Order: sequence, then C-alpha cells, then structure tokens
Amino acid sequence: MKRLILLIFIFNRLVTFGQDVSTNSQFSLNLLAPSAEYEIAIAERSTVNLDLGVGFAYHRSSYSGEAFGVFPGFEVQYRQYYNFTQRADKGRKISENSANYIAGIASITGGKPIIGDLEYSNDYGVFIGPAWGLQRVYYSGFKLNLNLGLGLGFNEAEEIYFTPLFGLQLGWVIIK
Repeated sequence: MKRLILLIFIFNRLVTFGQDVSTNSQFSLNLLAPSAEYEIAIAERSTVNLDLGVGFAYHRSSYSGEAFGVFPGFEVQYRQYYNFTQRADKGRKISENSANYIAGIASITGGKPIIGDLEYSNDYGVFIGPAWGLQRVYYSGFKLNLNLGLGLGFNEAEEIYFTPLFGLQLGWVIIK
C-alpha cells in the first residue's frame, strides 16, 4: 500500500512538472456568440486577447417593452493569469491558459443590430474597465471562458455611464 501511494505521488509530480506554467498563444472559434479569438502570449503569465465577432444585448423597459439585438464588435483584453501554480499542484490542467485571470478590457460595439429590434441612437458604444475571468480548455479542445467586470461605457454623443460586463464564451481551440 505504501508503494502504491508513493507511485501515485511520484506520477502526480511528474505530470505537474511536465505541464508548462507559462502562457501560450492560441486561436479559437466561439459558438455561443460567434467570434474568432486570438490570444497572444506576451510574458510568462500575461497575454493579449483579440476577439472579433458579435455580442448579444437585451433591454426591457416599462416604456418600450422588450427588445434584443446581435451587434458586431471588437474586444481587446490584457490578461494576467494568477493561479497556474495552485492548479498544477492539484494536478489540474494548466496548458492552453487554463487558469483564472485579472484583465483590462476595451471593446467597441456597433449601434445597429445585425439581428433583432434593439437599436441604439448611437453608431457605436465603447467599454473600458477591469474584469475577473476564468478560462478552461479541456483535453478535447473545448473552451469555456467567463468574464465578469464593471467599467465605463461611452459613445459618440459623449454620454458616459457605468455598466456591468458579463461575457460567456463556449468554443474550441483550433490552433495552439
């Protein structure tokens, strides 16, 4: 029994040391809100994530009722991953940047929907702010990414407002 425990411990350490604790570059396609995403490693635990695609918006008001829209958008994130070591110590996958991160986000979204009836009076909207995120890439290549944050939004009418950020991406890593 002691030998079995020792073998399991040694195997776990070898797997952990075999995983790279630094970020890597990767290209992925997201399906929930269709987009193409390229994450570029710029330091041991930092990346820049570029995402070109669409986003979903929903609005409900007592005056105008319910409306939704699918809008074109572009987003840039600077990500600082922080829990690679803890995940590796627990024997969890850390390759393909499977970890939690803190991010600075800037995005621009068109004001006219591709699909839907929610139309903004402005031609574009911009978001800038911090976020917390979690990214997991499974052995099949399936990718889950979640962003939560709060920041400033503004538009060409010079309106500035606080707005929450919620982003959920489901897709596959295509190129590692």
